[in-house]
Amino acid sequence: MDALSMVTELDRRFGIPGVARVSAGNGALPRAQITSSLCEGEIYLHGAQVTSWKPAGEDEVLFLSTKSRWEEGQAIRGGIPICFPWFRAKVNDPQAPAHGFVRTKAWQLESMVESERGVVVSMFTESDERTRRWWPGSFRLVHRATFGSELSLELVCTNTGTTPLRFEEALHTYNRVADVQEVRLLGLDTVRFLDNTDSNHEKVQSGDVAIVSQTDNAYLNIQNAVDLLDPHMRRRIRLRKANSLTTVVWNPWRKAAKGMRDLGDGEWTQFLCAEASNILDFAVNLAPGQEHKMTAILSLAKF
Repeated sequence: MDALSMVTELDRRFGIPGVARVSAGNGALPRAQITSSLCEGEIYLHGAQVTSWKPAGEDEVLFLSTKSRWEEGQAIRGGIPICFPWFRAKVNDPQAPAHGFVRTKAWQLESMVESERGVVVSMFTESDERTRRWWPGSFRLVHRATFGSELSLELVCTNTGTTPLRFEEALHTYNRVADVQEVRLLGLDTVRFLDNTDSNHEKVQSGDVAIVSQTDNAYLNIQNAVDLLDPHMRRRIRLRKANSLTTVVWNPWRKAAKGMRDLGDGEWTQFLCAEASNILDFAVNLAPGQEHKMTAILSLAKF
């Protein structure tokens, strides 16, 4: 089946007239588009990646690079990539794809359902010969995104194999901001973190997080919400999460951004990543048949 026919068939099977449809997006990649009274949104089957969320009457919440590569095998720069089963580079394998392999994999659309909370789009992917090239684990991974006045994401992993499974995971959220040098991130005061720009030395956060240089911090053993305050856009983006014991905060800053071919000039100033995650010593361990669900909820408020 060619790409256009596949999109047409998916829309016939899963579309909700006037609310949600499957269409060809950038690079002709299939996507689900949501247009409801609560919000507008978009999620690609490529990586099961949310690329847009606009609550009714509000501006776009997520950043998306103008230089993003919309191709099979390439990661989409922006939105909310899914990192799994490792985060950053794979230990002892520099040839492995950064942040794992599911963000560049074509997922399967499972359902689109309208509820009181919004439109729920569910996608899944599973281990196969290609994933076992990089990682021996057997798994089924489901991403369930609810597009409403809040954006709720559930990442559910089931160990479908006969041996224990250990993995890292992250919902790598690119929050759109007017100027990253002017924003503040609240909710991490006194929390221990590992600074990846300083050989992962352990430090303790003092006060609000301000972005004044390249930042790549993994805040440890933290489950509470964080608030991203943007004085120019006069809004607060709140991240609430469950079954997530680390929060990653990342911005490449000027020098590192220049080496990123899929990021436009100066676009590093337009986002700050604050990520629900389980990484490093807080990686997830699953016995055969067990299931783990991590949840991240984004909400927006004006001030």
